[in-house]
Amino acid sequence: MENETPKAGDRSWLWTIAVGRKPAFTLVRIVVLVVATFVVFRFILLPPVRITGPSMLPTYRENSIHLVNRLAYSWREPRRGDVVSIRLAGHSVMYMKRIVGLPGETVEFRGGQLFVNGQPLDEPYVKSRSRWEMPPRRLGVEEYFVVGDNRSMPIEDHELGVATRNRIVGKILL
Repeated sequence: MENETPKAGDRSWLWTIAVGRKPAFTLVRIVVLVVATFVVFRFILLPPVRITGPSMLPTYRENSIHLVNRLAYSWREPRRGDVVSIRLAGHSVMYMKRIVGLPGETVEFRGGQLFVNGQPLDEPYVKSRSRWEMPPRRLGVEEYFVVGDNRSMPIEDHELGVATRNRIVGKILL
């Protein structure tokens, strides 16, 4: 009986391809997938973030899209070198910057070189240096110093500086 030849106009094979031989099991899988997707994007990842502006070049291209892992700092604090999403206002305005200074440290720019606690910081992600100058700044207990990777831009065109811990939303994935 199973090897019956389908009759002309019989489209039951379409149903089998779309739903499978066990429709109840397929429905359960769809519900689980929808719930899992909701949980991941509601509580773990932020909606995709689009980069606007050249401040993270060449590491991240302008108009590229990335995900933010909200749970990255649930069990540990942000580290130097992490690329993070920083909330500015509301839920949709965020910056994407690299952490270069940690709480309690002193940061400064001399001749385009970043110094942390008086020592030059090795930054392999920076491809072109500039002549940035910024006096020493000591960070508070909950403060991180963030800056983009594109140092060829004038310092006036960059959004850099102190981000408090409560403004850091999560770590950028890829």
